[in-house]
Amino acid sequence: MPYLKLLWPQSRRARRFVCAIGVGLVLLTVISCSSISRRAVALPDVPGAKYIGSGECEQCHEEICRSFKTADHAGLIAKGKNSLGAGCESCHGPCSLHSDSGGDVKPPYSFTSGRPQPMGQGARLPLENARAVETVCYQCHLDVRGQFNLPNHHPVPEGRMTCIQCHPPHQGIAHAGGSTQLLSQEENCTHCHEAQVGIFVFEHEAVREGCTSCHSPHGSINPKMLTERDSNLCLKCHFQRQVPGGQILIGEVDHSTKLTQGACWSAGCHEAVHGSRVSPTLRF
Repeated sequence: MPYLKLLWPQSRRARRFVCAIGVGLVLLTVISCSSISRRAVALPDVPGAKYIGSGECEQCHEEICRSFKTADHAGLIAKGKNSLGAGCESCHGPCSLHSDSGGDVKPPYSFTSGRPQPMGQGARLPLENARAVETVCYQCHLDVRGQFNLPNHHPVPEGRMTCIQCHPPHQGIAHAGGSTQLLSQEENCTHCHEAQVGIFVFEHEAVREGCTSCHSPHGSINPKMLTERDSNLCLKCHFQRQVPGGQILIGEVDHSTKLTQGACWSAGCHEAVHGSRVSPTLRF
């Protein structure tokens, strides 16, 4: 069209300049989309050892490091002007002695499952001799540590589970089943909770939303690690309304007398909370 010819530069030099700008913008977009989000972390000092960066680890641990480049924790760096990529050492500690010895000297932190045993006056925890997997994670995830101290929690502090069963540290997103793997997150839970999988004729729709729609994954003050107490959990989705005459309708059924008998699943009404093979109202 004529007006496009007016906008397009007439001289060859001007056209080259416009094309160069366009190519630069495309490259800038590609680089910005493929860049890794990095976060500086404060690393603990270990006498006699220095931080050498994750690049040095690749000399011996090639396969792990190749996968680790896709991991969330690969973006961790040490503070300071000459910051190193400290993804590996943020958990394993400064590895200069380990590297210089060709692997004969272990990294400063060895990993064991469960809470370290208290020692000394005041029940202080041991420092470097046995750094539990959970203790490593707690250095950054303090909120999760608080959740595991709640009355109902997964048995991580007791040593019967570890964080890495649900959060793979060396590859991909740190939440098992995260990203585009929509079903894998629930499959991760059903490795242990097989009875809740089932092949139900009448499925509870909440199951499709995921286990964490009803259960706190780390810990809760409520039994069964529920996010809400009693029937309040159900009423988040199943709205109630009161009509003249004192009736309280939930799903267009009068629940005015049933609400005082206990929770929806413990009052003998909807016991099959995950799904039922015989009843559309989720009864056994």
